[in-house]
Amino acid sequence: MKTVKNVVLVHGAFVDGSGYKGVYENLTRQGYNVTVVQNPLTSLADDAKATKIALDAQDGPAILAGHSWGGVVITEAGNHPNVAGLVYIAAFQPDNGETALQWFMTAPPAPENGVLNADDKGIVYYDRAKYHAGFCGDVSKEEAEFMCASQGQFYGECFVTPVTDAAWRKKPAYGIIATEDKSINPDIQHAMYKRSNTQVIEVKGSHAVYVSQPDKVAAYIAHAAKELSAE
Repeated sequence: MKTVKNVVLVHGAFVDGSGYKGVYENLTRQGYNVTVVQNPLTSLADDAKATKIALDAQDGPAILAGHSWGGVVITEAGNHPNVAGLVYIAAFQPDNGETALQWFMTAPPAPENGVLNADDKGIVYYDRAKYHAGFCGDVSKEEAEFMCASQGQFYGECFVTPVTDAAWRKKPAYGIIATEDKSINPDIQHAMYKRSNTQVIEVKGSHAVYVSQPDKVAAYIAHAAKELSAE
């Protein structure tokens, strides 16, 4: 395996790629070439396509990391030949034929959870009144308000679209469990990653752990890159 010096970051629902700024800055300082995918959030196929386009542009092996819904995206797109390994950041990790919604329903949602039903256009939003406590309780009120205001238009069909070719079955997988997560119950994260034999760490943080704890998230991505470079 060649040295892994590329990292491709995939965001989830109810946010955009700007939340990865801290992770980007940390990894860039370490010498990594970092690309942040801007998901259209219109369908699993569209998000996977955007991710594969970013992977096409890499000059060698890359770590593909996804947060939340982005875990479904990297599971679908991660068989790309440039992917050396996958990092799941408080993320869904379905198997073939499984959906994000199936996993979401395997444990009761926290009272703070603010995922709304789809509107008349089929778009799912996160309740503004619950966004700070439910999505990113460990960031400032001002940052939470910006994140909420810039949340993408997430189409509900994404949640119910099954994975067709789960990349974690063929690629090394690493997982970060956010212990204070109010959006994806940490018990769900444990169950998914245990099922797939994903190498995991726990980080004390909210669902938006990549925003609130960027140095810890970046360190684990770098750990994966170094471990896979050594093989």
